[in-house]
Amino acid sequence: MSWLGKIIGGTIGFTLGGPLGAVAGAAFGHTFVDKKEQIYLSSGQGTHTTLSSNEEAQLVFFTAAFSMLAKISKADGKVTPNEISAVETFMVRDLQLDLNGQTTAKNIFKQAVNSPESFDAFAMQFYSIFRTQPNIIELMMDVLLRVSAADGNISNEEEVMLLSATRIFNYNQTDFSRLKSKYVKETNKYYAVLKCDENSSNEEIKKQYRKLVTEYHPDKIEAKGLPEEFIKFANDKFKEIQEAYDSIKKERGL
Repeated sequence: MSWLGKIIGGTIGFTLGGPLGAVAGAAFGHTFVDKKEQIYLSSGQGTHTTLSSNEEAQLVFFTAAFSMLAKISKADGKVTPNEISAVETFMVRDLQLDLNGQTTAKNIFKQAVNSPESFDAFAMQFYSIFRTQPNIIELMMDVLLRVSAADGNISNEEEVMLLSATRIFNYNQTDFSRLKSKYVKETNKYYAVLKCDENSSNEEIKKQYRKLVTEYHPDKIEAKGLPEEFIKFANDKFKEIQEAYDSIKKERGL
């Protein structure tokens, strides 16, 4: 049973804490147990279900994604119908969430919109869990950019938050510009996907392609704490890398 199934199925015993824990607790309608209660439960005197460390990481990714999207959507002071539509489209088309997943994501989004915590607070807690997994961090940046640019433009307020995320995540500015080019035209999209530019040599492109297909291979991604609801999104990125390389090969006659 996934982490979401365990949460929907009843009270669970684990510690999340921090701003994401507050949002998740409000979204799911109960308070998560603290460390003392967890010790009590693990002694066999209680009946709570526990999440594995990997499931907790999945919960963090899911909660962080929709919490940060909520803050970006409210960056200019209000959440517009277009922004809500963009997030819902992302849930259904990109993530293919079922009804339970959509309800969960919407509840987290609503709680985060009204949370006194900042975008940076959510980003820092996310980074504390995934700081050693650069491909997971890049997937989160991709999520934030995709929804921010859904209306064809990234506002100044959204840009400020996105740049704040790059600082908190220690995400390379050049890589950010290339990733952004997938959604807001700045450079060739296919070179942006491979983190190269049109001046890169054939060997550099081949080397980068091999590196990325290894990092984003579906089997490797699934083992890194990414929620199953986001696995399709990660798999689409893997296909996107292959498509970009095929297009550049054709263009250059490789």
